[in-house]
Amino acid sequence: MDIFLLILGFLFIILGILGSFLPVLPGPITSWVGLLILHLTNAVPMNWTFLGITFAIAFIIWLIDYFIPAMGTKRFGGTRYGVIGTMVGLILGLLFFPPFGIIIGPFVGAFAGEMIKDNKDSGKALKAAFGSFIGFLTSTFLKFIAAIVYTGLFFSIFWEYKNAFFTIFK
Repeated sequence: MDIFLLILGFLFIILGILGSFLPVLPGPITSWVGLLILHLTNAVPMNWTFLGITFAIAFIIWLIDYFIPAMGTKRFGGTRYGVIGTMVGLILGLLFFPPFGIIIGPFVGAFAGEMIKDNKDSGKALKAAFGSFIGFLTSTFLKFIAAIVYTGLFFSIFWEYKNAFFTIFK
């Protein structure tokens, strides 16, 4: 059973890395599930402190992932309309144009929101839309780094207890 859980945990780790780029999977939380499954084996002792801290980090990253594109829009001179457009574009992009909608949606939404606010200044609207794109790249990078760190933790824990996993083959 431990080998099955080890493989299942590893699959969740891989899905977590993919989830850093794909909008349908919450990357760090999925990677965390892989760590949890590893701790559910008989070979690895349960460490609730470790799991609690890593879950809190994954949850915080998951939460701020929804706000970073809007923060990028605001940072690049976007108004409230651009921020709202970014959020609406993100949702519509996810619903109607996956997986590329998560990139294009916030950009188009911020541009449209700024054009609604001040339909004469397309340069300002484009700058706010670019900020939304930078926000998207930042959030993707943050999720990817977290998933890679969780992958490293997974292999580190496995390596520490590898003998316990393979005692059945001796």
